[in-house]
Amino acid sequence: MAALGPAAAVEPLKPVTVARGLVNPWALAFLPDGRMLVTEKPGRLRIVDAQGRVSAPLAGMLPVANVGQCGLLDVALDPKFAENRTLYWTFAEPGGGGTNGTAVARARLDGPAGQERLADVRVIFRQAPKLDSRLHCGSRIAFDRAGHLWVGLGDRFSGKDSAQTTDNHIGKVVRIAADGAVPADNPFTGKAGARPELWSIGHRNIQGLATHPSTGELWASEHGPQGGDEINVVEGGRNYGWPVVTYGRNYGSGTTIGEEGPKPGIEMPLKHWVPVSVAPSGLAFVTSDRYPGWKGSLLVGTLRAQTLLRLTLDGRRITGEQRLLTDLGQRIRDVRQGPDGWIYIVTDGAEGQVIRIER
Repeated sequence: MAALGPAAAVEPLKPVTVARGLVNPWALAFLPDGRMLVTEKPGRLRIVDAQGRVSAPLAGMLPVANVGQCGLLDVALDPKFAENRTLYWTFAEPGGGGTNGTAVARARLDGPAGQERLADVRVIFRQAPKLDSRLHCGSRIAFDRAGHLWVGLGDRFSGKDSAQTTDNHIGKVVRIAADGAVPADNPFTGKAGARPELWSIGHRNIQGLATHPSTGELWASEHGPQGGDEINVVEGGRNYGWPVVTYGRNYGSGTTIGEEGPKPGIEMPLKHWVPVSVAPSGLAFVTSDRYPGWKGSLLVGTLRAQTLLRLTLDGRRITGEQRLLTDLGQRIRDVRQGPDGWIYIVTDGAEGQVIRIER
């Protein structure tokens, strides 16, 4: 692994498999008792206990369009889960004529441990319009300090030009209340022709969202096309450029897409990868003392690069990159810090795993 100075010169990482045999797991969230909720892209939500036992799919899940890159995606607990037992997930919701769109559902996790099911299930947000697409569904959830949900939404590939217009949810981040209502202070509320749920525009395919533990800012990882993957701080009312400004190129031909910035009115990424995509996915900030020298770092799972990236930060400035778990040879779909302080990753594939990273 690449060195980042004396603080990083510690013993090697030890990946410990917690659970295996999951089918294209996409996300995990920790329950208060340390067990994990894990989504499988085909449409199943399971619970994994400390011994690695994987539950049967929880009853109550809504129908999912499991097509291409789309399916059952992120899962997150309400900040007040210990009181209300509420959880949220994003998924490709089937529509008419083969269409689908990313949606957000909420439910109550009901029943005693080992016998849980989803109750009071309802959809609180639907991406509009639904499109006939198998690509770029996004999608991650993060919470702001008021308990509102930020949701990253892809451009659906065929809808990329819509990422620059405000009359739709294509290629956007939206911000909604816990019941799906529109917060009164959303930046596009009251603007003519704009969807009031919008938080930011000009995104291609957000695959990671995390709220900064100190500042409360929303950080995101986003797939570019051929090169041009990005890390951004996503601020309300801002335009992040896609597809008019990007460092990525068209697949195959390598021709340019729009312009390479900077450009007035467009927010430039804090970091981008060229010419080869790493395909960044889940994000997690390190607040744990388990890893000497890591506190305050941003961890990024990657799919194409099959590595865990550690980005060192000075405020919003990314000062270094360290590539970890390079021998694992797995697509890393999600990364989370557990309540025990260890980092956990989810590997993508027909035999996906949950892995704890010890040292």
